[in-house]
Amino acid sequence: MYKLKPEKYTTRDFAYWRIVMGLGIASFFVFATMYFIQPILPVLVEQYEITISYASLAMSIHTLGLICGLIIIGFLSDRKGRRSFVLSSVLLAAVLLFLMVYIPHFSLIVVIRFIQGFILAGVLAVALAYMSEEIETRYFGFAASLYVSFNGFGGMVGRFVSGYLVETYSYAATLYILGASGLITFFIVLFLLPKSNHFFESKRRFMEDLRGFTYHLSDRRMLLLFGLGMVLQISFAGMWTFLPFHLIKDPFHLSLQQIAYFYLAYSFGMIIAPIAGWLARTYSMRTLRIIGVVTLTTGMFITLGKGLAYIIVGLAFICIGFFTSHSLASASVSNQAKAFKGSASSLYLVSYYLGVAIGTTCLAPVWDMFEWKGIITITALLPFLYVMMVQMARKVNGHH
Repeated sequence: MYKLKPEKYTTRDFAYWRIVMGLGIASFFVFATMYFIQPILPVLVEQYEITISYASLAMSIHTLGLICGLIIIGFLSDRKGRRSFVLSSVLLAAVLLFLMVYIPHFSLIVVIRFIQGFILAGVLAVALAYMSEEIETRYFGFAASLYVSFNGFGGMVGRFVSGYLVETYSYAATLYILGASGLITFFIVLFLLPKSNHFFESKRRFMEDLRGFTYHLSDRRMLLLFGLGMVLQISFAGMWTFLPFHLIKDPFHLSLQQIAYFYLAYSFGMIIAPIAGWLARTYSMRTLRIIGVVTLTTGMFITLGKGLAYIIVGLAFICIGFFTSHSLASASVSNQAKAFKGSASSLYLVSYYLGVAIGTTCLAPVWDMFEWKGIITITALLPFLYVMMVQMARKVNGHH
């Protein structure tokens, strides 16, 4: 069987950079759209006269839509190709943002966020598979790390800009601006992203794909990594969801515009992820993951100090710890999967985003009863205790 293009792309090829930039910009829009609603939850509570728990569904239901999309679109893209899913994902998500402006009931916003989550999975389910098919193996790692940086940057900018725009203009204006940026993103990606040259339609039966999932779910080491991804996100997403509610109250009384600046702490994580990957060539991934979790837990407790300086320093520690642990956990999943690598990555993403859904909504009762101290106690101790239990189990098994 001949290939349309005999060679895969390397950093010397212009097409390599078109792929990295095209998928990077698409994922930037995806993550901005996913997280823009997090800092403006207090606005939704006021505008729709709803409870904090109900408002947080705009985040968690969106994430559940994303999880469904990751599984279904992952299967479909193996059979129908990659590029069309990326393009339709960006375009449809942008159209839904414009539609959200005209919706009077919050229950419909929740429905649209679910659909939007499902649609946005079109980029996340396809991007790394597309890269691995079109890019030379030796140059894939670098492309993937640049792509992950775009993910983090999109999440940060989405949170920062929405908090700023809602206060300066309005909720509706924020949706229009985000929707317009989605349309611009669509045309940029349409221009940049080359057609697939090395995609071959999967002839596997649906049941064989399902076997890939059960294969990993019966592997204890894989399960522990999926579990780590989940608890990391329960902590991280939970803390960020309730931070705006903490900062608008006594003793801070900050505006949403001022709160938006706290999301710039993400930049620490975006810098640390590639450094952690580089250190993993010399040191054990497991050791670095544990250091990341200890740093995250330390940062959480620092935010309990009196004064904004403690919160700022704490957030820097939290982002450094989270991105170190998460980037190395996802790399470990790829390294340990001897077969069905795509299924392994999908399962890690599914557990990771399940953590987002749990962290954003299930911690709401904790906030109602114990406020910030309750949220921090859970988000600080959960990943730390998880890692300690895994270490103890490993020692016990090592003795037998």
